Amino acid sequence: MDIRTLPFDHPDSAKLIDLVQQEYVTRYGDPDVTPVDPAEFAAPQGIFLVGYRDEVPVACGGWRSHDEDDGSLRAGDAEIKRMFVVDGERGKGYARTMLAALERTASDAGCHRIVLETGLKQPEAIALYRSSGYHEIDKFGVYAQDELSVCMAKELE
Repeated sequence: MDIRTLPFDHPDSAKLIDLVQQEYVTRYGDPDVTPVDPAEFAAPQGIFLVGYRDEVPVACGGWRSHDEDDGSLRAGDAEIKRMFVVDGERGKGYARTMLAALERTASDAGCHRIVLETGLKQPEAIALYRSSGYHEIDKFGVYAQDELSVCMAKELE
């Protein structure tokens, strides 16, 4: 998989983001309602990555940094958003490769911890994060009171 840095609102990014939002609708009944500004995913405060196989976008993910403490979020945290692999390409290691790229770029940008929110109806995502060294933290953001939400973190080197 060839990973490229693209704007959050690039057509290939938007195509994958639409697919991940549809995945949330299928699993939970609604899309992710976390407020997201495309500018948050531009350097130096963030990044958005798209993975290609044979010039076809098959995976994506981004992170945005946080400037201040907010509940379990700490100033300097990088928050992963829109991590996704298209249905026909799952099981090939693309999610693990994308996660490693997100962690590396966040660390290179000076972030000390990476955090994320996922849900109980995404057991494969939870398994990926746990096997990659993530642990549960107090819930944050718009899902702080959501019984299906799971928030996780990993210290970066």
